Amino acid sequence: MSAEPLLEVSDLVKHFPIRRGVLFPRQVGAVRAVDGVSFTVARGETLGLVGESGSGKSTLARVLLCLLQATSGQVKFEGRDILGNGVDEMRLLRQSMQMVFQDPFSSLNPRMTAGDAIAESLRVYGIASGAALKARVVDLLDRVGLDTEAARRFPHEFSGGQRQRIGIARALAISPKLVICDEPVSALDVSVQAQVINLLQDLQEELGLTYLFISHDLSIVKHVSDRVAVMYLGKLVEIGEAEELFRAPLHPYTEALLSAIPEPDADRKRDQVLLEGDIPSPANPPSGCRFHTRCRYAMPICSQSEPQLTDAGGDHLVACHLRT
Repeated sequence: MSAEPLLEVSDLVKHFPIRRGVLFPRQVGAVRAVDGVSFTVARGETLGLVGESGSGKSTLARVLLCLLQATSGQVKFEGRDILGNGVDEMRLLRQSMQMVFQDPFSSLNPRMTAGDAIAESLRVYGIASGAALKARVVDLLDRVGLDTEAARRFPHEFSGGQRQRIGIARALAISPKLVICDEPVSALDVSVQAQVINLLQDLQEELGLTYLFISHDLSIVKHVSDRVAVMYLGKLVEIGEAEELFRAPLHPYTEALLSAIPEPDADRKRDQVLLEGDIPSPANPPSGCRFHTRCRYAMPICSQSEPQLTDAGGDHLVACHLRT
């Protein structure tokens, strides 16, 4: 892992407008899906991104890949701002940034064979054709643990784990530098999850890949990540080295998430922290600290002033009034 940042995100915002009216619709509010997020990802590292459903993780991933247009902020890839790129520039950039989606079935075209799905991007970018294209597809299938015969089969003929392997092969086809994994194993059986996770780690070591690994399963994130960022209601509340963050979480939300991880060693089991209520609506987030409505340590200042991410030492960042 290099200290040189491959991806730099600064104050990234994505709001979805809420409109009312039929003939003359007007904006009456906004869903603040991503609301001022900043972080970096170094070359060769895996940054885990965790949080409850509805915290904005998948929206953030799609904005980073310019599948959704950002409301404001800055995203730099290899030092170049990519949010203002035109169609041709983004087409070239997508050779370096790819995504593995959550659902391994809906992310594949049911009318395309596995071989055609993998070969599509190679054809589009003119990387290979003819015998070289077929050889490249066979090589990619072999890398993800599938045989040559798989190239002629359709998605419905594969298991969920096999479909996700095809999705990984498709993402790797044009040799990207950054792969965003959006809940890549959440739809798979537990036994298959381990196989896919091990495959991703082997491919990272072999190909020098950089991962942004999104998940709500902290036990998986702990296993694969170098650093972990915790997201709540559109904002990052804590970022730190994986080992340090899991050993000594600083934010009450992180503490609650970690307490829910099953611990086989009874002597090491954490005191369970139960979060009351559901995550608030991003269309009407609480004032001050967005977590204060569910926090057992909440103080008057928490509802009045929004805490900023500050360094608590050792590049461990946290946004909490308890730590200031």
